[in-house]
Parts: sequence; structure tokens; C-alpha cells
Amino acid sequence: MSLSDRIAAYREYLMEVLHGLYHGMIEHPSFELIEKEAEDVEDEFMFACFSDAFGIPNPISYYTAELLPYLAEEFQQWERRMWDRESLIERKGQQYHF
Repeated sequence: MSLSDRIAAYREYLMEVLHGLYHGMIEHPSFELIEKEAEDVEDEFMFACFSDAFGIPNPISYYTAELLPYLAEEFQQWERRMWDRESLIERKGQQYHF
């Protein structure tokens, strides 16, 4: 193995290590935080639209019911998540305890 081959192999290895380091320290945590925040915003929107599902009167439920065909898949998942109080409390608690 010549010196130029060893240098090229070392550079390739170094780039792989640096990419892994960058992904692990910068990209990955921010992706998780962005995804969690997006899910929280989606949960709040769904709750504002369909609070009747949990027994909270909603004066505009007649109008938000028109959204149901477009949000049917998400509605089932959201309702399951909201009824599972243990996971909801655990998830909200993770925001404050890293």
C-alpha cells in the first residue's frame, strides 16, 4: 500500500468519523426536538377542533366536523394517544427532564 493510498484511506475514514460526530451531536437531537414540537402543535390543533371527543363542549364543532374526512387517519392515532394518559404525561414530562 503506497503512501497516497494510505492518505486517501485515512481521509475517507476521517470524513466518516466526522460525519458521524456531526450527526450524533448536532443533527440528531435537533431532529427529535423538531419532531416532538410538531407533534405537540398537531395535538393542540386536533384538540381545539375535536374536543367533543373528550366531553369538552366545542361551540364550533359543526364546522370542524367538516375536517374529519381529511383528518380521519390522524384522528384515530391522536385519540389513542390522548386516551393513554400514562404516555401523555410521560411525554410531557420528558420536555423538562432530559
